[in-house]
Amino acid sequence: MLTLCILGAAVGMLMGLTGAGGGILAVPLLVFFAGMAVTTAAPIALTAVAVTAGIGALAGLRQGVLRYRAACVMAGVGVAMTPLGLWAAHQLNDRMLMLVFALLLLLLVATESLCQKKPHPKAERQACVLDPLTGRLRWTSRCSLSLMSAGAAAGFLSGLVGVGGGFVIVPALGRLSNLDMRAVIPTSLAVIALVSLSSLGSALLWGSLDILLALPFIVGAMLGMLVGRRLAGYLAAASLKRSFALVAAAVAVMMAVRAMS
Repeated sequence: MLTLCILGAAVGMLMGLTGAGGGILAVPLLVFFAGMAVTTAAPIALTAVAVTAGIGALAGLRQGVLRYRAACVMAGVGVAMTPLGLWAAHQLNDRMLMLVFALLLLLLVATESLCQKKPHPKAERQACVLDPLTGRLRWTSRCSLSLMSAGAAAGFLSGLVGVGGGFVIVPALGRLSNLDMRAVIPTSLAVIALVSLSSLGSALLWGSLDILLALPFIVGAMLGMLVGRRLAGYLAAASLKRSFALVAAAVAVMMAVRAMS
């Protein structure tokens, strides 16, 4: 139980610091350090991710930086895609799911590296731009479709491998819009919470959630989220991204080796 609590704290802290990443590392941590199968670890991870992301999103809402309309658009499509992802997960064995996870982690590292090297797109090239008069996003068809696509990817991956989808949402919002990170992180957390709850509901229908194992993981994740939120203002974003990319790459290699062995 203590191990699960510590692992949950690590996941929650990552989510508090970055607005993403915790979900995609939750399952590998449970697989390696708690000895769970991917199909057992995924719903436990989703439960903790949904609760902790909800806490972070509510904090952003109180501060007035959460873009709730954008979050609802992405989450709405994501919720519709989660049953498809969950169905796909049950068509694969544990080895294949671990390989998929390793591929996702490596893709995440590659995406982060490319985003750091490429210059940020100019406002006129971004799909979703803030109106300087109202301070709200201009809702064009291009903006809506772009956000819906990001939400669909997050929802499918949430159902497939039990990730919250923040590693899709945060880069997408950063590239598609001119929102600053103070708005991107809570908006991402809101999407993660809603999509994860949907995936969790589907997992409950499949009867694959162990509540007794999930509780200590959730408690640890909640505590970690609170600590991460406090530390976020004192740490450099670039250093956090580099550190997370290194951890993700190492975990990806470990997952691939385990799947092949």
